[in-house]
Amino acid sequence: MSIIRDASLAPSGHKKIDWVRSFMPALGQIEKRFEQEKPFKGMKIAVSVHLEAKTANLGLVLKKGGADVYLTGCNPLSTQDDVAAAIAERGVETFGIHGVSMQEYEDLLAETLSCHPDLIVDDGGDLINLLSGRCSEYADHLIGGCEETTTGIIRLRARERDNALPCAMMAVNDAKAKHYYDNKYGTGQSVWTSIMDTTNLIVAGKTVVIAGYGWCGKGAAMRAKGMGANVIITEIDPFKALDATMDGYRIMPMDEAAKYGDIFVTVTGCKDVIVERHFSVMKDNAILCNAGHFDCEVDVAALRRIAVSTQEERKNIVGYTMPDGRTLHLLGEGRLVNLACGMGHPAEIMDMSFAVQALSLNWLAANRDRLEKKLYEVPDSIDDEIGRAKLAAMGLSIDTLTPEQEAYLAGW
Repeated sequence: MSIIRDASLAPSGHKKIDWVRSFMPALGQIEKRFEQEKPFKGMKIAVSVHLEAKTANLGLVLKKGGADVYLTGCNPLSTQDDVAAAIAERGVETFGIHGVSMQEYEDLLAETLSCHPDLIVDDGGDLINLLSGRCSEYADHLIGGCEETTTGIIRLRARERDNALPCAMMAVNDAKAKHYYDNKYGTGQSVWTSIMDTTNLIVAGKTVVIAGYGWCGKGAAMRAKGMGANVIITEIDPFKALDATMDGYRIMPMDEAAKYGDIFVTVTGCKDVIVERHFSVMKDNAILCNAGHFDCEVDVAALRRIAVSTQEERKNIVGYTMPDGRTLHLLGEGRLVNLACGMGHPAEIMDMSFAVQALSLNWLAANRDRLEKKLYEVPDSIDDEIGRAKLAAMGLSIDTLTPEQEAYLAGW
């Protein structure tokens, strides 16, 4: 039985879902194949991803593939109540309410897993964490799952090192379709769309500090630079820092960058990236936001502790007044800004990311008897299929190797 806020919100949710389905052709092709082949017949699939229209489309595609789908969110502020109502009305069991407490959020995850899933789609590692602890009794039918995020992959690799994976998992975040396309272009656009819509401020001429120069950081920096910002990168990896330098950005530690930034965006997947000592030297009216998965990259607890007063300045913006009179502005409670304050990645981006999820689940189901409890890479054949489908949908074509060229490349 679905747990949603209000079933009467469904009409606007249906419009959102129908809109994105028109712009997700690669997933549409997979849906047609799944409807014929039914690769998930008799299976239950639990999905924990940001509960909005693109995710709802993934749920519908898996349902067409024969699965009983159980859908929940992966962040309390990114769930859209109208979409949750609509997807529940379309026959997907849905467990999601916007703005719940962290305990209520975990309870919704647990409700989702109570179906005893065969397959899971995780975003940040919350389902795996529960299946290894509080909800371990629900893992009795578990074949495997997919992980969507950099943060989640970090956690899975740690579990793999400690032999603590409850099932086989696929590193969807490491697929080419995900990090080349979603992380770079999706994050690059959606972060700045959300910041600009939330603040109603210009980017050009401002100093932007991007913490982390992985694929998400590359995208955020590229779009900031393109809009006329002066971009500073902070990094812990020497070669990523060199890469950023060659791309034309300034490199410095956060202790130094904190003095200059007008807008700060953290994209590291780590914790305590911007902390109390940084708050103490920031400019008046500096804007802080996070584009990493969890709300621990900006030390919000320290910000609350040292502020003499706080005030809600606009929707999704809280101002923290420092003892010396400066005000620092935090967007979306320090949660994932492109979903806490916006609509997330564009539909065309998530078309490819969710195509990887769908085909990876298909691969897990087809190989269930040979799987080990380890982290698997997405096969190149899946990436290539999605890339070619996307090119075809865009009316584009590329060269192919001749047999002679293939032999040349294969020879020594």
